[in-house]
Amino acid sequence: MTASRTTLAALALAAGLAGCATTQVQRLDTNAVTDLSGRWNDTDSRLVAEAMIHDCLSRPWLARATGAKGSPPVVIVQQVRNDSMEHISTGTFIEDLQRALLNSGQVQFVASARERGELRAERADQDVNASDATRKANGEEHGADFALTGVIHSIEDHSGGEAAVFYQVNLKLLDLRSNQLVWDGEKKIKKLISRPSASW
Repeated sequence: MTASRTTLAALALAAGLAGCATTQVQRLDTNAVTDLSGRWNDTDSRLVAEAMIHDCLSRPWLARATGAKGSPPVVIVQQVRNDSMEHISTGTFIEDLQRALLNSGQVQFVASARERGELRAERADQDVNASDATRKANGEEHGADFALTGVIHSIEDHSGGEAAVFYQVNLKLLDLRSNQLVWDGEKKIKKLISRPSASW
């Protein structure tokens, strides 16, 4: 058998074996911890958001702000920057932060800059097309009292088939009227990842 026929036979065998393999899908509880790669994942995003918002809402700024306003303060989540060494979906993390804040019932919440733009476009359309009885006027938005912003950092140390990955999430809550920093939160995660058959 020539080299080309040997190659063709090997390819045909590989294709046949691949055809016999079946894809298996297992549905999991969305709260289940599934650390496959050891990298930042949905569990990290949710747990960090819940822990940091719990800490934020347990600090003195909230009672002071609620007392001064006479009602729960209005909060907006702005940018969370990814300064880590890997791709992290900051959009998912921001949604987790918003959900934890809103579900606490201790603050009010306003839409993001993108969402506000879409709502303003809708009101502009209503101004032309909706009836007087159902039209929503411009200039009646609730302004935020506080803005939450933050950054995700990571440090990686590896040798052979092991790596230690350290994440540090810093969030700051700022008073929009005075620019005062009213809360500064930090959450750290450290993971040891072992891949005996792989090098980093």
